[in-house]
Amino acid sequence: MGEYVEALKANDLKDGELRRLTLHGRTLLVARVGGRFYSADDRCPHMGGSLARGQLNGTVVTCPRHRSRFDLSDGRVVEWTDWTGWKVRLAKTLRPPRAIVTHPVKVEDGRVWVEL
Repeated sequence: MGEYVEALKANDLKDGELRRLTLHGRTLLVARVGGRFYSADDRCPHMGGSLARGQLNGTVVTCPRHRSRFDLSDGRVVEWTDWTGWKVRLAKTLRPPRAIVTHPVKVEDGRVWVEL
């Protein structure tokens, strides 16, 4: 169990918005969906794209680089990039589907805290 670190004020993030933050040397994203807050590592496990620069649809974030999609509520892969038809040598360098690392979030006194 890690420590909770203050990330931002709850009013700083609109519903449906993603934000990239660096907390204690870690780059994270924080999202607000339906009044709830979610956090995950900002790096896509596919090819390292910044998920905070992606699109948010409900709790699902789409990587802007190769369109892999992840659920921020639990980190699971919703859709992995399909590389069918690519050359075999390129396919060997690509990573298999992997979930993103999510972080527990709590809101207290109008402030959002993320567990690291």
